[in-house]
Amino acid sequence: MDRSQKSEMVDWIGNVFDSNEVVLVFHNTGLSVSQVAELRTQMREAGGGVKVVKNRLAKIAVSGKSGEKISDLFKGPTVLAYSEDPVTAPKVLTKYAKGNDKVVILGGIMGETPLDESGVQALANMPSREEILSSIAGMLGAPASNLAGAIGAPASNIASILKTLEEREAA
Repeated sequence: MDRSQKSEMVDWIGNVFDSNEVVLVFHNTGLSVSQVAELRTQMREAGGGVKVVKNRLAKIAVSGKSGEKISDLFKGPTVLAYSEDPVTAPKVLTKYAKGNDKVVILGGIMGETPLDESGVQALANMPSREEILSSIAGMLGAPASNLAGAIGAPASNIASILKTLEEREAA
C-alpha cells in the first residue's frame, strides 16, 4: 500500500466514524474469505458495512475525533462493522458471532459513547427502528379505529331496530 492509498484509507476510516451512528470493532481470528464475504453480505442487506482495517491507519484516522476513545481496541486482526441505525450493526454482528467462534466482539462507539462487549449486546437486544415505527403506527391507528367503531355502532343499532319494526308490521 503506497502513501496515497494509505491517505485515502485514513480519510475513509475517518468518514466511517463521522457518518455512522455506531461503529463496532471486532477481531476475526481465522475467518475464511467466504465467511467474511458472508458477513459483509448480511451487513449490507441490513444497511451497514464491514471493512478490515490496518490498526495504525485506524488510530491515525480517529485521532482528535470521538472514535479516539476506542483507539485501544485497534490491536490484532481488526475489522470495523458500522451502520447509520444504531441497532443494525450490533444485531447482525452478534447474530453472526453466535454461530462463529472466530468472531470476537471487542466493543465500539455510538455517537460519543464508547461501548464494551456488553454495551454492544444491549444494543443488539433493542428493537430496530422499523419495529419501533410500526409499533408507534399501530398505537396511533388503534384509537381511530375504536372511534370509527363507536360512531358507526349507533347507526347500525338504529338500522336493526327499524328492520325489526318493519318485520313486525309485515307480520
